Amino acid sequence: MRAVRTITVAKPKTAAERKARLERILAELDKLYPDATCALHHDNAWQLLVATILSAQCTDERVNKVTPGLFAKYPEIADFAAVSQEELANDIRSTGFFNNKAKSVIGAARKVMNDFQGEVPRTMEEMLTIPGAARKTANVVLGTAYGIAAGVVVDTHVQRVSYRLDLTRNQDPVKIERDLMKTIPRERWILFAHQVILFGRNICVARKPKCGECPVNSLCYSKDKVMASME
Repeated sequence: MRAVRTITVAKPKTAAERKARLERILAELDKLYPDATCALHHDNAWQLLVATILSAQCTDERVNKVTPGLFAKYPEIADFAAVSQEELANDIRSTGFFNNKAKSVIGAARKVMNDFQGEVPRTMEEMLTIPGAARKTANVVLGTAYGIAAGVVVDTHVQRVSYRLDLTRNQDPVKIERDLMKTIPRERWILFAHQVILFGRNICVARKPKCGECPVNSLCYSKDKVMASME
């Protein structure tokens, strides 16, 4: 007969305790994913921008299957700027929401060509003027392509894991990012996001998180923890 073992984790009460807990979480993430980076395949900032736009509501694996042929067909930004929305939508159909994504990619190409001399910009303010580039996309490109820590990437995994680990009490991505920027050291922003994305995909999954094999289980007091069981 199975018995459920309840693990009670004390919530930190002081700033010192919260800091020590965070340091332990970051240390465990470093052990798990010391070389974490963006999973989207790309050769330059423009390709990463396109891939990130396509990744909305789509897996990175699917995007990585589409982009090699896409970049072979449209090797230059100018090629994307000139293609019809209908044709590009057909090229990226398997990524879902293909009409909107095609419109964004074409708009992004024209914006980069016309306003930034064909080079993807290096500031958050400029990135946010590009069609299809909200803060998440901008942070991916700035952080991965340029090594610029302008903010923290907040996707569904970062949103879920950050809430479970009590690094935020918000559900809105912009507010979550603001909380993480206050809590996580700036030099960790880029790596932290990539680590948490992998952690969310592999261990702290949406349904039935793998708490029994989680290295930060002893630090987690989330209400939706899956308690360890024993015979």
